[in-house]
Amino acid sequence: MFLLKKIVSPLFLPLTLSLLLMIAGLIFLWFRKKERMGKILLTFGVLLLALLSYDAVSSRLISPLECRYPAASLSEARGAKWIAVLGAGVRAEKGRPAASQLSESSLARLVEGIRLQRHLPGCKLILSGGAVFQPEAEAVLMAGAARDLGVSEKDIVLDSASRDTEEQAGRIRDIVGRDKFILVTSAAHMPRSMALFKKEHLTPVPAPVGVCTRNRQTLSPDDFYPAAEGLLKSEKAFHEYLGVVWAKIRGKL
Repeated sequence: MFLLKKIVSPLFLPLTLSLLLMIAGLIFLWFRKKERMGKILLTFGVLLLALLSYDAVSSRLISPLECRYPAASLSEARGAKWIAVLGAGVRAEKGRPAASQLSESSLARLVEGIRLQRHLPGCKLILSGGAVFQPEAEAVLMAGAARDLGVSEKDIVLDSASRDTEEQAGRIRDIVGRDKFILVTSAAHMPRSMALFKKEHLTPVPAPVGVCTRNRQTLSPDDFYPAAEGLLKSEKAFHEYLGVVWAKIRGKL
């Protein structure tokens, strides 16, 4: 099921879905009796790609996810014994510094976890993420980056077997038990993460990072053009909504 999810889910993300529609439309255009269908599919694919690349659309998709949980305050975090940082992908390549092998989201999560740990002496840092399609586990690479950033080896606990958020929730439950802990992940990922952790009878203190949406008072010329950043926000939003649907279908939420 895990492999099926990884193979099928990208087909429903904005870029892949738009390209599939456009390719199907082009194929139909070669057949006289299917020209109308080809034009419809091609037009829909182009419009979908364009719309999801505009910040006005992508921000409205991702904002409900990112605004669900506010940033964690130190007063809320006090008393926590653990800080759980969820991995978000790596680009493993020998010879490069550990931090350079982390995805942008993984690095942002790790930095926030380290920041909180420095304000909470005695807190252990749980780094969670297994090896899915790469030789090195995410947790191992995050641990290397954490040590480079000054975190002591004795303050790091690894979960290097979890392949997704659902498995991370179960393994972190086994580590923290009934202790109070902080959960660090991307703001858009936090609602699904909290739901899965609560399913394991855990109530972590949410510490979201990597907020994409901004409260802007004025318009700029960039607002009138599609951009890769807008498409990326749409991709993140689609990924999370699909994750929620998948978890509900399987009875995990």
